[in-house]
Amino acid sequence: MRRLPVSTLALAWRQTWRDARAGELRLLLVAVVLAVAALTAVGFFANRLDGALARDAMQLLGGDAVVASDQPLPPEFAAKARTLGLRVASNASFPSMARATDDQGGGVRLAAIKAVSEGYPLRGVLRTRSAAEGPVAAVTQGPPRGRVWVDPALLDVLQLHLGDALLLGDSRFTIDRLIVQEPDRGTGFATFAPRVMLHADDLDATGLVQPASRVTWRLAVAAAASPARGDRGVADPGVREFVRWAEGQVATARLRGVRIESIDAGQPAMRQTLDRAQRFLNLVALLAALLAAVAVAIAARDFAQRHLDDCAMLRVLGAPQRAIAGAYALEFGAVGVVASAVGVALGFAVHFVFVTLLAGLFDTQLPPPDARPALFGLGVGLMLLMAFGLPPVLQLARVPPLRVIRRDVGGLRPASLGVLAAGTAGFAALLLAASSDLTMGAIAVGGFAVAVGLFALLAWVAVWVLRRAVADSAPRWWMLGASAPRWLVLATRQLSARPAFVVLQVSALSVGLLALVLLVLLRTDLISAWRRATPVDAPNRFVINLQPEQGEAFQAALKTAGVTRYDWYPMIRGRLVAINGREVAPGQYADDRAQRLVEREFNLSHDARLPAHNQLSAGAWVPEQADGLSVEVGLAQTLGLKLGDRLRFDIAGQPREGRITSLRKVDWGSMRVNFFVMFPLSRMDGVPSTYISAFRAPDAAAAPGFDRALARQFPNLTNVDLTASLAQVQQVLDQVIRAVEVLFGFTLAAGVVVLFAAVTATRESRAREYAVMRAVGAGSTLLRRVQRAELLGVGALAGLLASLAAVVLGGLLAQRVFEFVWTPAPWVPLAGLAAGALLAWAAGWWGLREVLRRPVMHTLRQAAD
Repeated sequence: MRRLPVSTLALAWRQTWRDARAGELRLLLVAVVLAVAALTAVGFFANRLDGALARDAMQLLGGDAVVASDQPLPPEFAAKARTLGLRVASNASFPSMARATDDQGGGVRLAAIKAVSEGYPLRGVLRTRSAAEGPVAAVTQGPPRGRVWVDPALLDVLQLHLGDALLLGDSRFTIDRLIVQEPDRGTGFATFAPRVMLHADDLDATGLVQPASRVTWRLAVAAAASPARGDRGVADPGVREFVRWAEGQVATARLRGVRIESIDAGQPAMRQTLDRAQRFLNLVALLAALLAAVAVAIAARDFAQRHLDDCAMLRVLGAPQRAIAGAYALEFGAVGVVASAVGVALGFAVHFVFVTLLAGLFDTQLPPPDARPALFGLGVGLMLLMAFGLPPVLQLARVPPLRVIRRDVGGLRPASLGVLAAGTAGFAALLLAASSDLTMGAIAVGGFAVAVGLFALLAWVAVWVLRRAVADSAPRWWMLGASAPRWLVLATRQLSARPAFVVLQVSALSVGLLALVLLVLLRTDLISAWRRATPVDAPNRFVINLQPEQGEAFQAALKTAGVTRYDWYPMIRGRLVAINGREVAPGQYADDRAQRLVEREFNLSHDARLPAHNQLSAGAWVPEQADGLSVEVGLAQTLGLKLGDRLRFDIAGQPREGRITSLRKVDWGSMRVNFFVMFPLSRMDGVPSTYISAFRAPDAAAAPGFDRALARQFPNLTNVDLTASLAQVQQVLDQVIRAVEVLFGFTLAAGVVVLFAAVTATRESRAREYAVMRAVGAGSTLLRRVQRAELLGVGALAGLLASLAAVVLGGLLAQRVFEFVWTPAPWVPLAGLAAGALLAWAAGWWGLREVLRRPVMHTLRQAAD
């Protein structure tokens, strides 16, 4: 046999050009572009965000490395830093009372005092105002001696102005500037109180620091900045050496209460918000990629089916199998590169939309992305085509030349399980890597894999049942003795005549609808649950340090102002000293958080009733159980605690022991009062305690001067105003939801591609069947009804299966990834059934509308040829 005088490369080019002009590659291109664009858009955004966090970590800490302690650090730490050529600055922070002079009304306010040394801050920018409405200025040094800088809130409470005197302990200071931004403020109750900043050399004269005072001492170090070197931060060898030396000192000298601070310790709330937003976006991108894989698999098989005759002719003309296989591999490789490149470019453009929508999550300029998201996108696109597109196409090389005269030979066979498994495993590995959350990735990828198998099995069962339920026009009991309509009988016969295609269609439609239904549920139930965690009427005031004897008067003041709903709990400070009779020491734990927890005092509380906003996850809450304890789940996991363990606390020198009888799930972002450990008792006599309350303050118009009146009546309390923080949380939620909706468009488009590919995969076989029926007398009206019944039936089954699977997957994601209570609506399966039927009918009407218009003779002659 004479070989075809065309090289493999030339054959590949001609095939690619012809298929592109004929629209044969359209679905493949669209599916790959959508998947790559969705994944790279999230990848570029996450890459830039991570780069910004890494760059700005030292600014949020006030240095490249920070050593914090509850006692003054030994002078060796600062000496070591200077020996290594590092810059050094220190500060001390603690709560204390700030007072106005008698001439100014004598008001008092609990403030967060911070004494800073020369050189503060080493990193970040301290911004202040020299006038109440003046411009914001960046300063490189803290306040001079004899002067203080304060938060504007302190002036409002004490009715003071710039230039007035402020009393701190035994000293008198002049209020010099207003603090606008403090780079290393961190989080916690102490930082919510109004800040008062003074020079470190003025601290001793105030007399505020006593042996029992609770002061946090921080030593910040930073590499020397120069135009040549730049601010290399923690990459500086001197900083790394200092951190290693400091960690060694803490371990060998057994320094209690000393820790090396990091970005996660300084800004955990912002990190948690960013992580949750990124998980939402990653999930939507994963669904788009999974849908694209289904679309590529269907489109590639349809592509191969239409090219069987072409390849048979090539074999007759002498083209060897190797040349045909190589030509198609080159064609799909070129398509993968082009589609992936377009997807990367589109993803890069879309990520700017995320940057705009999520601008409120960060207040710094994001650095440019590196090449990793682009390379990853190219890899995903090529893997999509190689894993799901190439296996059926490579079978074209094995088409026998005999097919030119016998159409019943050389059909496509199922792809090799080895090839399919290898490709699927590679694609799944890429998706797991892109998810950035192994649990979420495993649920999404594994759930879709299991769902595809179940969908195929249930579709086959449905075809089997349908074949027996409507085999002919005989009367049926389920139709109340009536005969099945002719169009229903024909539609049933059409479906049962090609069960493999029905299983393929139902499975593909179900997977596409599964992603769409799951996203709809995410945009409603999950996002609504997130909003419920921080509702618009959530408490915006936290009040602490109330004495027990002030309780009745304080609650009466709230009721007078119209506040009827509030949290009211005693707060007890206690240190965990023993577990099951064994003394606790930080060295027993490898986890840094566990070490910090056992070193510090806990906020404990007691109440005979389980807090309504806490969820019991294990054990039982028994009111008035004398030795019972309820522990927060996260604390139990960190410290390795379980039901039945006995804990002993040191509460102001008094030992108090109890047995863990229940574990509680606490949402720390709920803006409610929460505790690590609670005693199920209504009273705990002999234990020193203060009270904490959370409530929503009345509007300024309804109760003018509410905060000022509370401060004057209860000068010792700390009134934490969370209005701005709550508004920021709500704004962040809105921004994340908008970003998810933008990416939802990619997944919606991918779902539409899957629906269109699944419905049109049987277009040619349908055309031949309808042509035969029209030739024997079937009218167009009857055939339209048959087609409509097929599409509605397949779509309804797919929608029902998809919605049921979406409820299960949504529940797993809600509980395991996003930590929400999952309450799916009972109408979801019915809505999925109706949506599936309508979408399948719409896709079929668009993709198959010309089938019934073809001339009968043209279709039959084409089939005969």
